[in-house]
Amino acid sequence: MLDINLIREQPDLVRAGMQKRQIDPAPVDQALSLDSERRKILVEVETLKSERNKVSKEIGKMKDEKERLAKIEASRNLGDEIKVFDDQLRVIEAELHDVMAVIPNVPYEQVPPGGEADNITIREVGELPKFDFEPKAHWDLGPELDIIDFEQGVRVSGTRFFVLTGAGARLQRALISWMLDLHIRQGYTEKYVPYLVRERTVFGAGQLPKFKDNLYKDHEEDLYLIPTSEVTLTGIHMGEILAEESLPRYYTAYSPCFRREKMSAGRDVRGIKRVHQFDKVEMYKYCKPEDSDAELEKMVADAEQTCQDLGLPYRVLLKAAGDTSEAAHISYDIEAWSAGCAEWLEVSSISNVGSYQAQRANIRYKPADGGSPQPVHTLNGSGLGMSRALIAVLENNQQADGSIVIPEVLHPWMGGLEVIQKESK
Repeated sequence: MLDINLIREQPDLVRAGMQKRQIDPAPVDQALSLDSERRKILVEVETLKSERNKVSKEIGKMKDEKERLAKIEASRNLGDEIKVFDDQLRVIEAELHDVMAVIPNVPYEQVPPGGEADNITIREVGELPKFDFEPKAHWDLGPELDIIDFEQGVRVSGTRFFVLTGAGARLQRALISWMLDLHIRQGYTEKYVPYLVRERTVFGAGQLPKFKDNLYKDHEEDLYLIPTSEVTLTGIHMGEILAEESLPRYYTAYSPCFRREKMSAGRDVRGIKRVHQFDKVEMYKYCKPEDSDAELEKMVADAEQTCQDLGLPYRVLLKAAGDTSEAAHISYDIEAWSAGCAEWLEVSSISNVGSYQAQRANIRYKPADGGSPQPVHTLNGSGLGMSRALIAVLENNQQADGSIVIPEVLHPWMGGLEVIQKESK
């Protein structure tokens, strides 16, 4: 959530940012109007309260009973007026909160305008694999090797679910364990986090109200299944004031992620590219505002290392404003090449959110020089997300006989297995 002072002082900047995202900037004017009305009422309330305090003091000094009763009635009338204004104020503040909640963060100047088609490729790393045979997609490789079962997923849960079996399940677990250990070596502290969180936690992370229809909710309890552990890693310091000397804080967490994918109906329906449940290893940072841009570049490098160590060709994209998370100033996507699908698949998205989440979740830090508490800056990124990382590993390492060579860095987690091949029955 943006600071209301920014909207008051630089409304044109906020409007321009929304237009850059291809969003109607009308909420800016609504916020300004409600804020102006709110401040007028606050002046009225403070004036009436001051007058009531004055009358109360006069009552205490009065000896004439008739005059005292008249003053008491006047004080009661002032109280009634204050209550009317307080009721109006609650309504206006609720409306202002709802409007502020849909105003996105301001994109950085270097973020290009437009949508997904306007993303800019910053760099490509690694050579695309070459085969002397026609590489297969994972939706063929998996069933042939008995490591992905789509029929079982549909049987128990419906479309866009799948079951990993044997070496397939172990490979995914190896990827997760290796990534967590890599991020720990990069300086992150591992967290095991709840997968069910309160609505205020989801709001604080910026997922509500925009993604309400894409979240799974327990309607008997105030609990949502997380769409990413970014939500929980935001919430763990909600309402806290952190010491400046404790910053930056680096966290990493594995979690399953749950998304209804309603917005993506009809897209990527084959295989496991876009599913309702998937695993992800998350990177998350809390830092001082002046450090967040440098921390973003480090996080991008940390995510790139996962691709490099796995031997995956990848590219880094600067996302256009309309394709950038509404909570973020700037976002980079990392896309890994997948030979069987013959396409680039997003395996990580890394964002500098600035103070947007901190404003919503009330997370601040106390400057060491004794100044007043200030909102922290937060950053988040996948490091990496399954199941697309799994797809890239399977498809890029396939052999002519249908087997799959396991990347060397994963061998310690595979119990000595170096090649996945069809078992004879």
